[in-house]
Amino acid sequence: MASAAAATAKIPTPAAAAVTNTSFFSHKHQSSRSLHAPTLSSDKFSLEVLKQNLFADSSLRLSSVGRCEAVLSQTYSIPSRSAEVDWDNLGFGLIPTDYMYIMKCPHGGSFSKGELQRFGNIELSPSAGVLNYGQGLFEGLKAYRKQDGNILLFRPDENALRLSTGAKRMCMPAPSVEQFVDAVKETVLANERWIPPAGKGSLYIRPLLMGSGSVLGIAPAPEYIFLIYVSPVGNYFKEGMAPINLVIETNVHRASPGGTGGVKSIGNYAAVLEAQTAAKAKGYSDVLYLDCVHKKYLEEVSSCNVFVVKGNVIATPAIEGTILPGITRKSIIDVARSQGFEVVERPVTVDELLDADEVFCTGTAVVVSPVGSITYLGKRVCYGDGGIGPVSQELYSGLTRLQMGLVEDKMGWIVELK
Repeated sequence: MASAAAATAKIPTPAAAAVTNTSFFSHKHQSSRSLHAPTLSSDKFSLEVLKQNLFADSSLRLSSVGRCEAVLSQTYSIPSRSAEVDWDNLGFGLIPTDYMYIMKCPHGGSFSKGELQRFGNIELSPSAGVLNYGQGLFEGLKAYRKQDGNILLFRPDENALRLSTGAKRMCMPAPSVEQFVDAVKETVLANERWIPPAGKGSLYIRPLLMGSGSVLGIAPAPEYIFLIYVSPVGNYFKEGMAPINLVIETNVHRASPGGTGGVKSIGNYAAVLEAQTAAKAKGYSDVLYLDCVHKKYLEEVSSCNVFVVKGNVIATPAIEGTILPGITRKSIIDVARSQGFEVVERPVTVDELLDADEVFCTGTAVVVSPVGSITYLGKRVCYGDGGIGPVSQELYSGLTRLQMGLVEDKMGWIVELK
């Protein structure tokens, strides 16, 4: 990273107006109040310099986050002091924030310097690999604000490793773990004012890796973009922590052996939209998919892993190539074992599901979501008395208290930014 001595210009905080300074970004909202920042040496900045030189009215307080260098665009606007968000009624939908992070990999090269750009549209060739052949991956993680104002990330290195695994499967280069984590830190701190107050939600972080170079025949793209944007979010399901109602899909399958079900490929999620839309139209919360060979073993919900509870035993489908290795899934397994539960990873049948004491789903967006009912071939099976099951509640509390910094992190999972 450029040293603090190499750049001394004051950098204003972000605002609602767009920024333009790259050839591949187009921004629709340019403010008449925008300012031109003083020129920085080689257009580089260090986050430590930002910390020392922010405007007095800034709510953005950045700290050094490692060796990842970034380039800021040349045009800024005066920000409002705080984000205008109704934190008490925050759902799970996109709220445009101030900055996104961009890092490119040129043909024959590797990912290097990144950029913090104003959040806005990007420009891609119609022949980009991601548009023609779906050569793209995404990740999802969250940042939380503690009561004391500090900001926490939950296991970002795991997301970096999963992205790298997926990139290999999709024949793409990937940022290093250090580049990924540093880019996440920079993006979160640049959008600090959008992080909900403690207990009001989280800042959802969406990294994307895509083939941006032009191709016509089926081939890996020659160039790639790594991008991160963020949005404040509340609960994923409209039910919140209340039990959700799932329907088992018997005709449409999410993944197949040898396919890409085990990585976070963008195409995996488009494939569930038809069944999910039909299910929601009938009043269900989401769809639970079965394996495509025997059609009797559980796979996962559209965007969640599934767990089945019977007595003190918690069973979840094993990771064998068709199921995404969820980071929340992995964390819940460890938390459950630490609390005395026996957790087994193996094939789980529909019959076991219907005979369970309790069922819940896990994922970055939902964290832990209890299941109130399962409908299979027209028959509905309900769990408990319609409320949150005791195991779901215990595991949800155990994990979220850790994520929000309310208990000591004995697992070494939390990255504290400030």
